[in-house]
Amino acid sequence: MMFLDCPAYVDRHGQQRCGLPAEVEYRYELGSSDGPLASAKIRCPRGHWFNGPLESLTCLSPSAAAPAERAGQAGRERRRAAEEPARERR
Repeated sequence: MMFLDCPAYVDRHGQQRCGLPAEVEYRYELGSSDGPLASAKIRCPRGHWFNGPLESLTCLSPSAAAPAERAGQAGRERRRAAEEPARERR
């Protein structure tokens, strides 16, 4: 038996994932121009279910996502700093 973290979003803003263990109910291969893709149908206890390539069904762990979030935050801070002088000139 194989499990993946459920990738479903559970809030309206797309920031919080379900994360419950989703059981792989069925495995199959999809054909592609790069060769076959390992794929699966998964379902979590809350009733979320997905079909698709395993690569698309796996979520980044919080520790793996942290550098991307910090990079996004740094970009927002740079934009705010650039906008502040423009506001002061008004």
